[in-house]
Amino acid sequence: MDEHRIGLKPIRRPVWAPTGQPLTCPVQPGNEWLYVYAFANPESGESLFWLIPVVNKQAYVAVMAAFARMVGAGADHRVLVVQDGAGFHVPPDDGHPEGIQTVTLPPYSPELQPAERLWALTDVSIANRAFDSIEEVELALSERCVWLEAQPDLITQHTLFHWWPLLAN
Repeated sequence: MDEHRIGLKPIRRPVWAPTGQPLTCPVQPGNEWLYVYAFANPESGESLFWLIPVVNKQAYVAVMAAFARMVGAGADHRVLVVQDGAGFHVPPDDGHPEGIQTVTLPPYSPELQPAERLWALTDVSIANRAFDSIEEVELALSERCVWLEAQPDLITQHTLFHWWPLLAN
């Protein structure tokens, strides 16, 4: 599980251009933000995405509760969530939803976080584009996230590290 900030500040990617011709990329910079919360199962490729206007403890708790409901976490179905050590990754006083257990990665170790590799996939839909409003960004991003949720093989290719512990059948 991880979060990613997206906004009106453009994401630029290299593109091909004819030799000798200048390349221009229109931008509409702004300081409005949207946050993508993503969960991915590296082995199965299952993924869930939420687009949220803030990143804080309350949003984290709400998304974690929604995730627990979506995957059916409970007394009979335990789910291990790997997350970074962000300061807002704090469960409410009564703990995480039943069936959810978290493992926090060491500080400054994004290379260990499978969900960190999802951002290259989500950003494809908005890279090198200028948006007039955060709502336009949200629409483009939501379409991409819905598409990604239906691409388990692609998610596995990007998140299943060679050292990831696989479930025994």
